[in-house]
Amino acid sequence: MNADALSRIAAFYEALSPETLPNLGEIVAEDVHFVDPFNDVTGKAAMIHVFEHMYQTTQDPRFVVNRMAADERGGVLEWTFSFKVRGRPLEIVGTSVVTLNEAGKVASHIDHWDAAGQLFAKLPVIGPIIRWLTRKFEAR
Repeated sequence: MNADALSRIAAFYEALSPETLPNLGEIVAEDVHFVDPFNDVTGKAAMIHVFEHMYQTTQDPRFVVNRMAADERGGVLEWTFSFKVRGRPLEIVGTSVVTLNEAGKVASHIDHWDAAGQLFAKLPVIGPIIRWLTRKFEAR
C-alpha cells in the first residue's frame, strides 16, 4: 500500500500548479508537518502557504520525481525542482522523507537539499561569498 500511496503523492507533486494546490488535502493530513531549508510549518493551510509563496517568488516551477523508495512507514522521494528567478533557470536536486498516517496521507514531509550550494552560491550578490566560504572549508 505505501508504494501505491507514494506513487500517488509523487504524481500530485509532479502535476502541482496554482490550480491544483487547493487539492493538497487529497495527499496530506490536516496536521501535516512540513520542513525544508527555509520553512518548518504544521498544518495543511501552512503548507499551502509555503507553496503559494513558491509560486509568487519563482517562475515556471516544476517538480520531477526521479526515484522512490517505500517502506512500512512511508518512503523517500528523490526529486529535481526546476524554476526561474528573474528569467534565470535554476535547478535543485533533493530528497523528501515522507511519513504516512493510517489513512495513507502525508503526516510529515521533510525536505533535504543543499541550499548553500544549489541556490545561494548561484545568486549574484551572495554567490561569491558562498563560493569563497565553500572553498575555505573544503578538504583538499
